[in-house]
Amino acid sequence: MMWHALLVGFGGFLGAIARFTLTHWVKRRWSAQIPWGTLTVNWIGSLLLGGLWGIGVSTTAMLLLGTGFLGAFTTFSTLNWESIQLGRQQERIALFTYLLLTYAGGLFWAWVGWTGGDLLP
Repeated sequence: MMWHALLVGFGGFLGAIARFTLTHWVKRRWSAQIPWGTLTVNWIGSLLLGGLWGIGVSTTAMLLLGTGFLGAFTTFSTLNWESIQLGRQQERIALFTYLLLTYAGGLFWAWVGWTGGDLLP
């Protein structure tokens, strides 16, 4: 059990650093009403988690990569905070677009990862 916690913790450490790095890289390149950095990490995370399920990784790999790394890489709390901010700024079109892209895109990318992983030998 302690080994599992260490796997999740180590994966989470790396995932949080990767999210921070990628989110800030995206923000520097695309400034807009929609928080593209958070959207990008959540789409990539959905794709990768779907891929892990699709290829059927071991429990150990899922703890390290799925629960740990991707759990910290993707960010539901930031999504909610940014959505509240858009609502408070009366940016209704940006808010609706952000939520639609997040949820529909997240489901799409998870499906792509899952079916793509399932196709691998």
